[in-house]
Amino acid sequence: MSPVPSSDSIAPLVGTILPPPPSALSALRNFLPPSQPVTPGNQLPTSIPLPVLPAVEAAKRLAGYAAVDRHVGLDQKFIGIGSGSTVPYVVDRIVAQGKAANRDRVFIPTGFQSKELIIKAGLTLGDVDQYPDLDVTIDGADEVDDELNAIKGGGACQLREKVLAEAAKVWIMVADYRKNSKVLGTTWTQGIPIEVAPFAYAKVLTNLAHMGSPSVLPNGKPGLSLRMGKMKAGPVVSDNGNFIIDAPFPPEMMENALELLHRIKMLTGVVEVGLFCHMAKAAYFGNEDGSVSIRTADGAVEKLASVPDTPVLAIPTVHAPSS
Repeated sequence: MSPVPSSDSIAPLVGTILPPPPSALSALRNFLPPSQPVTPGNQLPTSIPLPVLPAVEAAKRLAGYAAVDRHVGLDQKFIGIGSGSTVPYVVDRIVAQGKAANRDRVFIPTGFQSKELIIKAGLTLGDVDQYPDLDVTIDGADEVDDELNAIKGGGACQLREKVLAEAAKVWIMVADYRKNSKVLGTTWTQGIPIEVAPFAYAKVLTNLAHMGSPSVLPNGKPGLSLRMGKMKAGPVVSDNGNFIIDAPFPPEMMENALELLHRIKMLTGVVEVGLFCHMAKAAYFGNEDGSVSIRTADGAVEKLASVPDTPVLAIPTVHAPSS
């Protein structure tokens, strides 16, 4: 039987952090984001042809890539990463800019999904508590109207999404062509996502019904309702521990999204409303034909015929010395 170590021999080890073995250090130095393809020469993905995607996914990728090329340059160090199905392509494009570009950047997530994307991509994770002033935030959208007002919250992240949108000098939306509408509620018919305190949800439902949110839509589908979980008994719970109500409204009310936002936000028990009004600098929509439509806050519309496979990294702004 091996002798039991004395307490004197154990004591010096208490609280001591042993260095990782050399093999672990080597693995860390050679880490590559797991979601990225790698060449035989162990290069990041800029020289690998992009995989062929279904039309909608390809459109999402186009929007995400174009937005990163335009708005995430070497000047941007504190970057908000939003939520939704288009955002993984945003992170892919940022990673493809290379390790040197990302060495001094910090990425702040809007929720669990984007936090996982940042970590798995090997990027530096931060928190809005540490970095309340962001250079840019790029986020998805459920629907965008002619004035760049948007419905967001299909993934129940609207509170954190709005905090990061307001924290950023530039807030950009990315989506596929299906989300590009004239009036909100045209394609996203489920209603406005509203985050509410759990004990107040019944009262808020009553208030919303009195405001004009129908319990049954014209097509016979359910209207105003508490969002219920899938593969779970009970309601959806946000990252903040709150419930989500989906509240559709008729087109005449959706046309004035800002007024509707203010009315809903004033209801006691409402934490945040999934209407983002007069906040975006631009919205990028990937199209079926491989082009990207860009709409900006000043009303301008631009169309990119294509997006390069290799990232286009914006050159840092050079400020002339003052005389």
